[in-house]
Amino acid sequence: MAKLLTHRYGKARVRVLKILREGSVHRIKDITVATLLEGDFETSYTSGDNAKVVATDTIKNTINILAKQHLGDDIEQFAATIGEHFLGKYKQAARVHVSIDERRWKRMELDDKPHPHSFVGRSDSTAFTEGVYTRTDKTVHSGIRDLLILKSDGSGFENYLKDEFTTLPETSDRILATSFSARWKFDQALKNYRRTNDTILSAMLKVFAENYSPSAQTTLFQMGEAALAACSEISQIHLAMPNKHCLLIDFSRFGLENRNELFVPTDEPHGQIEATVAR
Repeated sequence: MAKLLTHRYGKARVRVLKILREGSVHRIKDITVATLLEGDFETSYTSGDNAKVVATDTIKNTINILAKQHLGDDIEQFAATIGEHFLGKYKQAARVHVSIDERRWKRMELDDKPHPHSFVGRSDSTAFTEGVYTRTDKTVHSGIRDLLILKSDGSGFENYLKDEFTTLPETSDRILATSFSARWKFDQALKNYRRTNDTILSAMLKVFAENYSPSAQTTLFQMGEAALAACSEISQIHLAMPNKHCLLIDFSRFGLENRNELFVPTDEPHGQIEATVAR
């Protein structure tokens, strides 16, 4: 005898691009939405009874219509709109999971002036939010994923444990490069999530740029501290810093010296540094 322990279903990778117009000046919202429903849908799995199933195509159409009506600057508020819609319309839905990734577009600058409706894709990173909504509670996380950042000075790695398998030389002058990701939890609803998210990110990048880094671990913790200090509405943040190693090229066989000038960037294998920082 088999028993269904957990189940949820919905529509993923719903792509929406919306133009927000303020006269001749436009802003672009380019998002990818996943919406999953939990609740009284067990019979569709166990007995072929689809009477309570909201078709995933209906979920997709609903996201599009809600985007037309409600999508603005804050993806967090739009995620809440989606969650509240499905909870309000379908009594068999007990919990709604909504995740939204946003591709950021940067306004083109022509003759040192921002163009009102031409943009360049910022493909190095994705802003995102993840919300879980019930009729009595909601949990909201937001963050940034795959943000490529690099500092060519102000970083070293010394005095680490060494054994018979250690080959890495110590250095007080190295490149620190990473594809940075962070995910923070909000303790309360905000009027302007986008501004708050930008403040959190700016605080972390200031630490990355200005503080000397004796290790990626130290820098990661300091960035988490800065995020908590910059925003009282978040209670914890998870950070990940996969090292993008830049290996010094050995020119000694050619009689040349490489004074930390020429490197080979590598993606694999990479150091994986992670931490969760809370108040």
